[in-house]
Amino acid sequence: MSETVEGPRGQYHALKDERPEHAFLAALERARLHHAWLLTGPQGLGKATFAYRAARWLLGARPDPMRGLLGSDPTDRVCRLIEQDAHPDLLVLERRTEGGKLRKSISVEEARALPEFFSKSPSMAAWRVAIIDAADDLNINSANALLKTLEEPPERGVLFLVAHSPAKLLVTIRSRCRRLAFRPWPINEVADLVERRLGLDAGDARALALMSGGAPGRALRLADHGALEIDATARALVLGDAPDEAEVLRLADTLRGAEGQARLDLLFDRLAQAVSERAELERPEAWGALWDRLIRLPAETANLNLDRADVLFSTLADIRRARA
Repeated sequence: MSETVEGPRGQYHALKDERPEHAFLAALERARLHHAWLLTGPQGLGKATFAYRAARWLLGARPDPMRGLLGSDPTDRVCRLIEQDAHPDLLVLERRTEGGKLRKSISVEEARALPEFFSKSPSMAAWRVAIIDAADDLNINSANALLKTLEEPPERGVLFLVAHSPAKLLVTIRSRCRRLAFRPWPINEVADLVERRLGLDAGDARALALMSGGAPGRALRLADHGALEIDATARALVLGDAPDEAEVLRLADTLRGAEGQARLDLLFDRLAQAVSERAELERPEAWGALWDRLIRLPAETANLNLDRADVLFSTLADIRRARA
């Protein structure tokens, strides 16, 4: 079976793991289709891809068995409308804006559009479908607005919630959804895919596969975001010689702008891994305390709108003290 691991809207190949699609089709065939589906698993496993494949199926796209269980013909009018964000029976809530920038969260105003959307009868298909990508991006107000929709299930409506960290969702949301779990791939298979797709050597491909935790889509994004270079920098900071001032300033400069938070998240993830390895060699209490701080800091930085460069400089000071 071919792999589908990139952005979901234009994907028409078969998913590698067909178990979620089997479960969805079985419910549909038994006329017991749940109104809300919670798609869980680490980021990069094809959850959003599945949501769009299922949406195309429910909205009446022409099937294409060569593209898997929920495969559809990309030339079909339904598929083209979905790709253009123009299908009247599909509503998508996501952080990404038309310009490609990421907002802090999915707003309560957007979540409040769900009841009105589902209150209308389907105009082109037998169903109305909404996709939330991802439910992790709901704030407390938008999560409560979503809950109102889940408490009053639409008669001909289906809602797909992509969730990378379902434990963070309200219990009342989780309890009203049917869960479909997406499982990580074996590391060797992710490494093989990265090596084929990107032409990397086996060592770098395996390093990215390990960083991804077995999520092929995440492995490819990590490569695109310079994860190998960031990992090397993190290891040098923790395990090697201290960098010079110019290098630190250059690193801090990469944390600015719209993509800065994502780079900070990645840098601190790799710093935490390097610190964990050093804690196994010496002074586990000191390095363990630093590891705990590294795990918490990215979220605190985003939630409190802290200056990322200042967070980096203070962290480097903590690393120097731990190394002393």
